[in-house]
Amino acid sequence: MKLAWILWLSQFLPQPAADSLCLSTTVYLEARNQSLQGQQAVAEVALRRKDSGLWGDSMCDVVTARKQFAPTLVSPNTRLRNLDAWHRSVNVALDAERNWALPVGQRKEIVPGASHFAAHAIARPSWSNAYQVATIGDHTFYRVQRLKPRT
Repeated sequence: MKLAWILWLSQFLPQPAADSLCLSTTVYLEARNQSLQGQQAVAEVALRRKDSGLWGDSMCDVVTARKQFAPTLVSPNTRLRNLDAWHRSVNVALDAERNWALPVGQRKEIVPGASHFAAHAIARPSWSNAYQVATIGDHTFYRVQRLKPRT
């Protein structure tokens, strides 16, 4: 599957299927080689950002916001070839969405308050001096800003 095709398809899917597809794609591109916990943490950051509304109203808006997540950082011709990793990413995304739909006090949070993450082997963002919530695998998770759900 090509990334461009997946993002195109997401424009025509009904909600919540489109958001699930966009989150799955992001988990795959950002963390397919990471542990389950690392993949869950990536999904959690994206869900927290969606709740805030600062990057858009849908998960697809959030993960395709300019220079925020892998779907806008890698070539649209990128192929998602590892089917086992794709299946894991879909499962992680769906589980994360179910978890995030719970009331705030009942959610299992892997990286509480994290609004950003970085894989330092690839990038050193300007905000990497922010509060570090956790390091999981190759990713460090940060609270760059306190995100609050829209009211």
